[in-house]
Amino acid sequence: MKAEEIVDRICAAYPDAKVTPDGADCNFSVTVVSEAFDGLSPIQRQRPILALFKDDISSGALHALSIVAKTPGEV
Repeated sequence: MKAEEIVDRICAAYPDAKVTPDGADCNFSVTVVSEAFDGLSPIQRQRPILALFKDDISSGALHALSIVAKTPGEV
């Protein structure tokens, strides 16, 4: 999987998001900054993002995805 694919998928779900990927091949970490995370716990922020990649993780196309999700005020 390519970093651009990850960014595109997250931005489709969170249009206001600023996504910063790091990694290569099938191991990535992303920092996602969006107003949509306001008032949510860390796990409530991460679950819907991970759900976007459920099939990729199941198939092995994406082995690991570490997520840091913040609001703009937390940056």
